[in-house]
Amino acid sequence: MAETNLPTRSFYSSLHILKECPQMQVTRRHCTIWRNRISRFSSRAELDLNLTRKPDPVPVTITKQAFTAQLESCSSHPDQLKQLHAVILTTGISVKNSLLTRLITSFIALRETCYARKVFDEMHKPRVYLWNTIIKAYVKDGDFIEAAAVYRRMHRLGVRPDEFTYTFVVKACAQLLPWAGPAVAAHAVKYGLEFVAEVRTELVIMCVRCGELGLARFLFQSMVERDLVAWNAIVAACVQSGHAAEALDLFRRMRVAGVKPDAVTIVSAFSACGQLGCLETGEEIYGIMRQSEIVCNVIVANARLDMYVKCGSVDMAEALFEDMSRRNVISWSTMVLGYAMNGESRKALDMFSRMQERGFAPNHVTYLGVLSACSHAGLVNEGRAYFKRMVQSGDKNIKPKIEHYACMVDLLGRSAHLEEAYNFIRSMPIEPDSGVWGALLGACAVHQNVELGQHVADVLFELDPANGSYHVLMSNMYAAAGRWDCVDKVRLKMRKRGAKKVAAYSSVEFNGKIHIFFGGNRFCPESSEIYEKLEDLLRQVKNIGYTPNTTSVFHDVGTEEKEATLSHHSEKLAIAFSLLSLQPECPIRVVKNLRICDDCHSFCKFVSKATKREIIMRDKIRFHHFRNGECSCNNFW
Repeated sequence: MAETNLPTRSFYSSLHILKECPQMQVTRRHCTIWRNRISRFSSRAELDLNLTRKPDPVPVTITKQAFTAQLESCSSHPDQLKQLHAVILTTGISVKNSLLTRLITSFIALRETCYARKVFDEMHKPRVYLWNTIIKAYVKDGDFIEAAAVYRRMHRLGVRPDEFTYTFVVKACAQLLPWAGPAVAAHAVKYGLEFVAEVRTELVIMCVRCGELGLARFLFQSMVERDLVAWNAIVAACVQSGHAAEALDLFRRMRVAGVKPDAVTIVSAFSACGQLGCLETGEEIYGIMRQSEIVCNVIVANARLDMYVKCGSVDMAEALFEDMSRRNVISWSTMVLGYAMNGESRKALDMFSRMQERGFAPNHVTYLGVLSACSHAGLVNEGRAYFKRMVQSGDKNIKPKIEHYACMVDLLGRSAHLEEAYNFIRSMPIEPDSGVWGALLGACAVHQNVELGQHVADVLFELDPANGSYHVLMSNMYAAAGRWDCVDKVRLKMRKRGAKKVAAYSSVEFNGKIHIFFGGNRFCPESSEIYEKLEDLLRQVKNIGYTPNTTSVFHDVGTEEKEATLSHHSEKLAIAFSLLSLQPECPIRVVKNLRICDDCHSFCKFVSKATKREIIMRDKIRFHHFRNGECSCNNFW
């Protein structure tokens, strides 16, 4: 019998494939007869192993051609492939690894990566093609740690990688810790593969996801040829990593370079506009899409729909949705979420009911929109009922995730059910994260429950000590209660831990550019005009009843100083700039990176009344649509 490099008996016994070690002998019959008989069974539903279990006195090896036919017939049945593997082991016909190679690729095609890996580990000097196949399988499965581990073993054994290796390895490292990227990039340089287009593209994506935008730009610009695939890859990576402004800049440079966009490019560009709240640019991109004659399939339409709702343009989203010839669960979920974040809670729940009537099964994203709608409208009983339905359904597609628990805490806390929210967290079947506890801390701040807030803050300081927003929120709670000694203690603790406060800013889109405003900033070219307009605006709104809400200033200073601080908040500067720049018929759209304060909320209502302008404010929590002195949130946010 031919000597083989095969797995040991203990390995295959553990898989319940063989009860005997792989040294069985087969009957001496003419190979042609064996080949014909085995091939004849290839059309059957299961493999008959009895053909090889009747030993005759003299052994003979069965040819690979016979088993090749059988392999093709059962390539879609994992159990039969495992049986065939057992037969290969007992006949010794895999000396050159060729059949094992085909088996491994078949197992991987069936998502049996674990079994394929075990077979691979027992092979003698597998080719680089197989190493790449295993790494690629783990990347596709989302097991990036194991993909990197296979590469480390490959490197340790001295197997020389090729360009396909790094295409997958870099993709895996982009999902791991930042330190993993530079190491594998150095390896690519070592083997002279960094200038291969596919490898360079993946290196660029990795740098973007690791936050190394400067290096990503350098690598991308140094590419000899930047085709559509490369442009799409870097634009999409920027969008997925939260660098939307960078993505739009690259989109414009791509057009200047003469590269024609496709549907993938347009989807990424719409997503970037949604993140930034750039409706004007989004409409420009839609025009480019039509000019380029790109087919508006359901994926493109969904991206455009998402862009509209994230820009606060609910009317345009409704029109697009009703005009769509084909919708899927993403289309419906986008509308449910869109209505919820724009304060149209009843419309969100009606859309949810309509979705089910049309035969679309909601998923976890849909339910996130439903719970958000209940939270923003204070519909506590409805929210409890929907969450209970998720828990009791048994459907894994709507099994509550950490985001749903956070939404329920927000719903209960926002509606002043603070103790119930706290007990809800304590009874969670999964470990609550900082997002869940943060929702409760925010509710404690709204309802000024300092005692519970202090306990929650202590938990958050341990979970996420570097996050300055929790320290600031607790400090503000103490300040509102007049406990200035506690304010000093929290701020001192914040400095010792190195926690950074997030600077508040507001942004406005005008003429295709994003204008960013920080509170009290006087360094922009139009600052004198903006402040002059703001002073005039403050006089107008005070004449019709606006009074600065100094409780929004959490500093132990006099009333005049507090009012001066409030008057230069970033939202007010953004609104003054918009009134100077936009046409009278255009609504004012402002994006705020933090929650809008009580004073600015009141200010916006009076400005909408005094100027007869609609103000659409998107803050960290939701949208506020100010019209004629009223807000869509009904002062519940």
